[in-house]
Order: sequence, then C-alpha cells, then structure tokens
Amino acid sequence: MQNITTKQFQQLTDIHLVWDFMVEVYDNRFANGVAAPFFEYALMSSWMDKNYLYLDRLWFDSDKVIAFVFYENPVTGIFFNLRPGYEALAAELITYAEECMPNFGEQELILFAGQEALRNEVEKRGYKVAWENVDYIFDFTKGDLTYPLPEGFHFVDPLQSDPVKASICMWKGFDHEDKGPFEHWNDKIEGEDWTPQRAYSGVVGPTMAPPPHSTFCHNVIIADEKEEYVCFSGMWWVPENKLAYMEPLCTVPEYRGRGLAAAALSEHCRRLKPLGAEMMTGGGDEFYKKIGYEDGIHWLHYKK
Repeated sequence: MQNITTKQFQQLTDIHLVWDFMVEVYDNRFANGVAAPFFEYALMSSWMDKNYLYLDRLWFDSDKVIAFVFYENPVTGIFFNLRPGYEALAAELITYAEECMPNFGEQELILFAGQEALRNEVEKRGYKVAWENVDYIFDFTKGDLTYPLPEGFHFVDPLQSDPVKASICMWKGFDHEDKGPFEHWNDKIEGEDWTPQRAYSGVVGPTMAPPPHSTFCHNVIIADEKEEYVCFSGMWWVPENKLAYMEPLCTVPEYRGRGLAAAALSEHCRRLKPLGAEMMTGGGDEFYKKIGYEDGIHWLHYKK
C-alpha cells in the first residue's frame, strides 16, 4: 500500500467525489458503509452541524478513493465507508476516528453487520455494541407494494408542486408545531430553517437549491380535496445501485392512520420498479414491517 494518501474533506470540491465512491462500493446491506444519499442528505440539511466537516477524511490509492471516515448527526457518531480489498486499513481508520474525530466524551463508532474487518478491530480495542437498530427494506424483486390512495386524495406532480405547501407539509409532518419556539408555520421568520426552497428535494436545510444528486422529480406528494399537501415522501433514485432511497417520509398529524404513507410508498414502487429499482429503503418504525417491508440494514452502535 505504498500509494496510499489522504486528504481532508472539502464540501465544495469533494461532494461528487464522495458520492461516486459510495455508489461504487454500495452493498444493499451497507456491508461497505452507507449508501450515497445518506451523507449528501445530511450535508444539505439544517439539523447537521457543519462546523467539524474539515475533520472528515478521505483515503486514496493513487487517484482512487478507498475509504472515507465521517460524521453525521450528532457529530460524535462516526461512520466508515471502506472499499473491498482494503480491509488492512481498518486499524488506521479506527485510530483516526479515535484521535481526530469529534468526541466530547460521547463518541460512538457506527458500523454495519457486514463490516467485519472494522468490527473485529473495534472489538479488539474493547468496544462493545451499546445498542442496535434496524432499518426495514422493501425488495422489489419479491413483489410489489399495492396500497391504494384513499378516496378524497390525489397525487401532485412534483415538478408542478408548490414549494411553500410542501415545506408546510414537512413542518407539520415532523411535528415541529409541537416543538417550538414557533408554534405555527411562518416563512417570514428571520433565520428560520424551513423555507420554501427546500421542498423540491425533500431536504430541510439552509440551501437555495437542491443537492447535486437529488432526484426530486421522483418525490411523491399527496394532497387533499382542498389542495393542501398532507403527505410527502422524498426519493433519491440511484440507478447504478438499483436503489430507491426514500428520505424523508411524513404525514400531517391529523391525516395519519388513513393509509397515505403506504399509498405514497406504493406509488414509488409503481414508478421506480419499471426503471430497474430492486430495493427501497425505509426506517425502523414497525409501520414498515406491517405494510410488507422485511428485515434489512442493521446499525451497530459501538462504545467503550
């Protein structure tokens, strides 16, 4: 490994580099690290602390990216993407995380079930799985989601959608009216993160344009008879990985329990399966399991 070099991540120049690397090493159970949309979605969102991005590090073999160590949210949660064939770097990656990445006494190393070289290294150093969570997935090769759209609702063309309505839907759908400091939607509040420009990509963050790899044309938006948006499901379509990466999904509180989210995911299936999609991501809520998702991606949170 004489040609191994490193560089610190730079957001404006390296976002495509990281995306391409993550697409190249993708495994549908994250055995080589997270899927590409995971990092970019966080990077363009308001809830991620960007102050420590200079600590994220890339490893290269000549001009080929072979590893990336980075954080998401919180900054003390450290992730690792590693190209197959370079497992010998595991110790170096873990050492870098321990010595250089944000810690503040709360650091955890987040690995996945298939990352055996990294898991062996952290366990050798005394780390144990503090907790585990599972994200359910839907395998299009095994069947379809066919939940109908309830009567009184209709789909909205994402390319003709109203960004303000979509932002309001997400504001309410993620229960922000219950969290304050602002009880109700207000797009005039100075410094407020939820502004209309965010809706097209499904990303809530301080950006005036969609992330470079977003596919907002595949978002699913559901409106009621009054043309108010009541359910939003964002979609990152990664054709190279045959991956339908769903993020985010929300329903306005008073419309929950009516089957809207299941209908939105079924619409994703109807639109993307013909394009070659084989897997759609979900979350850890039992809702996904109830509508036909299966056991999927195991997140292992290691701590000392």
